[in-house]
Amino acid sequence: MQGPAPETTAPDTGRTDEPHPADAADQPPVAEGGRSEADSAATGEPAATGEPGEADEPGDVDEPGEPADPGAPSAGRARPDLPDLTEDADLDSALEALLLVVDSPAADDLLASALDQPVARVRAALRRLAAQYAAAGRGIDLRQVGEGWRFYTRDRFAPFVEKLLLDGQRAKLTRAALETLAVIAYRQPVTRARVAAVRGVNVDGVIRTLLTRGLIEETGTDGETGGILYRTTELFLERLGLSSLQDLPPIAPLLPEVDAIDDV
Repeated sequence: MQGPAPETTAPDTGRTDEPHPADAADQPPVAEGGRSEADSAATGEPAATGEPGEADEPGDVDEPGEPADPGAPSAGRARPDLPDLTEDADLDSALEALLLVVDSPAADDLLASALDQPVARVRAALRRLAAQYAAAGRGIDLRQVGEGWRFYTRDRFAPFVEKLLLDGQRAKLTRAALETLAVIAYRQPVTRARVAAVRGVNVDGVIRTLLTRGLIEETGTDGETGGILYRTTELFLERLGLSSLQDLPPIAPLLPEVDAIDDV
C-alpha cells in the first residue's frame, strides 16, 4: 500500500513583487511626486507635494531699487529758475547781457559763476563771440583786457561816438568830477581803486563821465592788481590850455596833505 505522495515545493524561479524587509529598511522614504527626501536635502529644495495650486517657493531675487528722490540735487542738473543754456546760442546771448552791464572787464571765472557754467565753456564762448563781432565788422568789439572781457566801441566809428557824446555837452564838471580829474592828472597812470581810496568815495560814475567827455582814457592794466589804468588825454590839455603835463601847477598849495596820497 502506498502512502500519500510527499508535498513538493516549486523552485524559486523569480523575484517577488514584495520588497524584502531588509532592503526596504535601507531605502529612504519617497515623497509624493517621485522625489525622495534625501534628494531634497541634497539640493536644498523642498520636495514636491504634487498637490495642485501650490508652487515652489521662489529663490532669492534682487529686490528692485528704490526710486530716486526727484527733489534731490544731481550733478549737472540746471536750476529750474534759470534759463536753459544748453545751446551755444543761448549761452552767447546770456554773456552779451552780462557784458553790457559790467563797469570793468569781467574775468572768465566770474562770468562762469554767474551763469552756472564750466569756465572752459564760457571761455570758448567769449572767443567765439569776439571772432563773430570782428568778422562782421560790428560797431561793438569784444576785447580781453588783462584777465577780463568787456565791450568797446570799434575804433572805426569813434568819430561818430565822440560827436554824439561831446557835442552839446559843454556843461561844467561837478566838483566830484574835478577832484577825480585832478587825482588822475597828478598821479597818472592810476587805477580806479586808488582814485577811490584817495577821495574816500566810489568814483565809478565820475570815471564814466570823464571817459565820456574824452578827458581821460584807459592805458593798460596794473601789473599787481590787474586793474585798468587811466590817464588824461590831449583834449584835457587842450581844455586847460596846456602844452604838456609839465605845465600843471604844483599841487602842494592846493592839497597840503599830498604826501599822504603816495601811501594810499
